[in-house]
Amino acid sequence: MQINKLPIAIIGGGSIGLVAAAHLAKRKIPFILFELGSSVGQNILSWQHIKVFSPWKYNIDKIAEELLLQTNWEIPNKEGLPTGKELVDKYFHPLSQHPQIQPYIHLNTEVVSIGRKGLDKMKTANRENKPFIIKVIENNQTKYYEAKAIIDSSGTWNQPNPIGSGGVFAEGEQEIKNNIFYGIPNIKGDLLNRYKNKNILVVGGGHSAMNVLLDLADIQKKYSNTQINWVLRKKDLSVVYGGKEDDAFEARGALGARLEGLINGKKLNVYTHFHILKLTVNKNGIQIDGELNGENETISNIDEIISNTGSRPNLDMIREVRIDLDASLESVFDLAELIDPNTHSCGTVRPHGEKELRHPEKDFYIVGSKSYGRAPTFLMATGYEQVRSVVAYLDGDFESAKRVELNLPETGVCSSDSVSEGSCC
Repeated sequence: MQINKLPIAIIGGGSIGLVAAAHLAKRKIPFILFELGSSVGQNILSWQHIKVFSPWKYNIDKIAEELLLQTNWEIPNKEGLPTGKELVDKYFHPLSQHPQIQPYIHLNTEVVSIGRKGLDKMKTANRENKPFIIKVIENNQTKYYEAKAIIDSSGTWNQPNPIGSGGVFAEGEQEIKNNIFYGIPNIKGDLLNRYKNKNILVVGGGHSAMNVLLDLADIQKKYSNTQINWVLRKKDLSVVYGGKEDDAFEARGALGARLEGLINGKKLNVYTHFHILKLTVNKNGIQIDGELNGENETISNIDEIISNTGSRPNLDMIREVRIDLDASLESVFDLAELIDPNTHSCGTVRPHGEKELRHPEKDFYIVGSKSYGRAPTFLMATGYEQVRSVVAYLDGDFESAKRVELNLPETGVCSSDSVSEGSCC
């Protein structure tokens, strides 16, 4: 088959992958979409109980909405804050069932590798004229697919960072993984029995950790034997609190204010500027050895650990593709300066498109949170602009690809007026 007649392959059936499918469908460009899980939005369902900062009006792509309005879809309240489950149930799932998208989605499909047909990474001659070859395990069977272009939106959520110091696994960490939850557990829901009246250690200094700590504090009110310990590497807690009531992002500020109240009320033990080096299990529980402000420190008698130390991209599947990544963030190289969390929050990353996302491998793009590498500043709305531009470019619509068609409010789209349940970007 001629390469131009092959479909474009989308890796990942989350928000950005599905919106890429919507834009391709709108332009009548053939595509296939591979999703590892048994449902679209599988990663988001792992934190389905959490509300996002941004209201529905910033979470629904315009072209996706246009396709959905062709069906009997009910538009959510555009000013409301959705939970992860609501995003999947009210948006991702209906979009995946659209007749122009549903036939081309392959669920339960793990992408093992991507490369050029018959060529390894070192071969240059005639490379751009070769189709991409995608090796997958689909419903436990190995299969191969060809594509003329790749849009990798596989995300980073299923690649959590270790809790050990320096970004590597602490000694003993992998041996006790059954007592470590990497992510945001539904503490007040189906995992209540796992955490109530237990001595719990939370690791991490971002919004995910803040949500977890506030949930633990809620169950502590009812189950008074629940003990909460918080380990973070930051030296200054004020950086974690944010601006509180002065924060431009109200929901984020509310999290910081609530958390500061818990700490001042001595509802949790805080170990700040702590680096975890070793984990061991004894008859009294888990022992954590590390350094607190440069001195040896031990935390003992822990029952459960919750890790919120961020995530990183899975690069194994694209080892035979010529990519250009930033050395520190592991982001697409030209994005690094725009998204560096040392200087940016999610509200200050400006929209960007195909030009910034290019790799040395022609017609290969990493989009969505994976394009940000280890940076936690990604927003769905910015990802939608990424795929709009990439799809336009792949369709030969170069003028549209160059335009920026996303206007964010001055404070970004992390803000909201709802602070009751807590949120995450």
